Amino acid sequence: MSDAVIEKVDNDGVVRLTINRPKALNALNSDVLSALEAHLVELEAHPNLRAVLITGAGEKSFVAGADITEMRDKTPEEARAFASQALRTIKRLETLPVPVVALVNGFCLGGGCELALACDWAVASDNAVFGQPEVLLGVIPGFGGTQRLPRRVGPAMAIDLVTTGRKIDAHEALRIGLVNRVMPQAELESYVEELTKQLKGNGPQSVRGAKQAVHDGMDQDLDSALALETSLFAFCFAGQEQKEGMSAFVEKRKPNF
Repeated sequence: MSDAVIEKVDNDGVVRLTINRPKALNALNSDVLSALEAHLVELEAHPNLRAVLITGAGEKSFVAGADITEMRDKTPEEARAFASQALRTIKRLETLPVPVVALVNGFCLGGGCELALACDWAVASDNAVFGQPEVLLGVIPGFGGTQRLPRRVGPAMAIDLVTTGRKIDAHEALRIGLVNRVMPQAELESYVEELTKQLKGNGPQSVRGAKQAVHDGMDQDLDSALALETSLFAFCFAGQEQKEGMSAFVEKRKPNF
């Protein structure tokens, strides 16, 4: 790792972002948020972006939360500005047009959990610990936790977690739908390799369309969402990707997307 607070590795369009403050358990401060937002702005213009993977440096922590030493003496106005910066940055991550996956290693608390919630799905090592412990510090979640968490796990479980501040392990996170799968930490890299291979084998525009249909449709009534899906499905037939994919299937060969 270098001294940069965000490390970026681009593997033919599958981009891995690593939050690099292991001595601070990768806690989010203003500098990290600024650097992360700058990378996300670049990725929005990436011509061949396939997916984004986000993780934390080291084996102890994905992101242990927001940096309490930075927050401790903030005024209400400064706290609002800090939360607004985080929300803006996390929203950029959430609205990238490609799959965004959190690779959770170790602590995923407070702002870290809120960062993972903005990803399309999360994969956790078996030593991961999740929670929204802000009430233990005399505040509430400020980076989207009170809104994205109930949308992921349901309001009853969300209120349980944000009002008790209790921590849950990776297996409970899997049970309630906070993460998609749990594996030994040593297998995370193998998962990344397999996921990268899968994503590179899919039609990039169809992957984007599938994500758009799910994300945009969730905020619409069912009939409107189904009409959106139909429009996006029909649009697939306007380009070469559909022709190549279906021709490859008929000809019993791998498609060349």
